[in-house]
Amino acid sequence: MITRQAILYAICLFILAGFSACAAPNEIAPTPTPPPAAPMPAVNSAPSPVPTATPLDCLTGAGRVQADVVATTRPQQEFIIYLPPCYEYFTERYPVLYLLHGQTYNEDQWLRIGAATTADELIHDGETAPFIMVFPDDRYWNAPAGAEFGARLIYDLIPYVDAHYRTRADRKYRALGGLSRGGGWTAKLGFDHPELFGALGLHSPALFKDNAPYLESIIKNIPEKDQPKLWHDIGDADTELGNSLLFEKMLTENNYLHNFHRFKGDHTEHYWSAHVELYLRWYARVWREYSAEQ
Repeated sequence: MITRQAILYAICLFILAGFSACAAPNEIAPTPTPPPAAPMPAVNSAPSPVPTATPLDCLTGAGRVQADVVATTRPQQEFIIYLPPCYEYFTERYPVLYLLHGQTYNEDQWLRIGAATTADELIHDGETAPFIMVFPDDRYWNAPAGAEFGARLIYDLIPYVDAHYRTRADRKYRALGGLSRGGGWTAKLGFDHPELFGALGLHSPALFKDNAPYLESIIKNIPEKDQPKLWHDIGDADTELGNSLLFEKMLTENNYLHNFHRFKGDHTEHYWSAHVELYLRWYARVWREYSAEQ
């Protein structure tokens, strides 16, 4: 169903929607040169102010990036949230994408590689419908609290975000993705909870080796109609390539439909920033496909 917001975007910007083609599965495609780094958007800690811009003005402005925290967990679960342009002016609910950072980094990693600025551009160009992004902090990865990150995300963060922001609280419109260690968490949590996520993105995943047999048994037990749509990419010079290829083999042997891409590149932010637009286009396309099924 075409929303009032989508109509307003089309009228104001006169741009047709469209999506770039992805590389063919298993093909080694060249890594695109990332655009010059844009300044990372400022993270606001205060509540959203009463808007003063007109709706037309907000259509050309940036989405709002602000910090928030689930104070009921121990430790408190901090996160950054991206709200799309014009969020304050509409009552619609939005798809939500949870993006997990890599080991030794924190919740601003996806912002530094361009997730927010890329989302702004795609939304302003009419190439994707507006959506929300959530960047949880996993700073305790090397402390005892790090092992409980998954439980905090599933049982505390997701309910908090659905209660405090206008998300579409439906698995089809909730996606989970991650870089490196965040990709490992995505595989574990996503296959463990297919009732929560309609799409999973494994971007250069550092797959948890001890979980390999467990993941295969879980995947075998997910009915095909309930399987989250899956994207898996990695660079051809990535140190995690061997484990990723074994995981890819396991998916294929178990007839799990998915997108696999092996691009030129290694396990660095240069690689991820070069592909962040491709990632966001894929998540948006999945939401569009789910909408078309209704």
